[in-house]
Amino acid sequence: MYNEIMIKNISKNTIISMDFNLLKDFWNKSKGLINSNIPKTIVFYTRFGIHTFGMKYPIDVIVADKKFKVIAISESLKPNRIFLWKKKGNLVIELEKDVILKTQTEINDFLELNL
Repeated sequence: MYNEIMIKNISKNTIISMDFNLLKDFWNKSKGLINSNIPKTIVFYTRFGIHTFGMKYPIDVIVADKKFKVIAISESLKPNRIFLWKKKGNLVIELEKDVILKTQTEINDFLELNL
């Protein structure tokens, strides 16, 4: 059976992304979307926060816990900023700007990821 690579908001029944890159090693997670000219969806695990230093465009960010419950969001996070969260969550999804608005994703929504 074929499994699509996608991220879905199952609380709202919306597709967040049909394609994403899962970053696993330290170098790729540190680099993220820096020096990328086109927005794309990346997923990685980290704790407490991310930065957008060196980015060329704003992004949307979703942070989820181990049950894929959304615990923090940042819409249109501009370049050269820091985004921190307090609650326990370590799954970070960086998206093209306005995806959170288009998919109506909110804190406490549940996601489905085919990892």
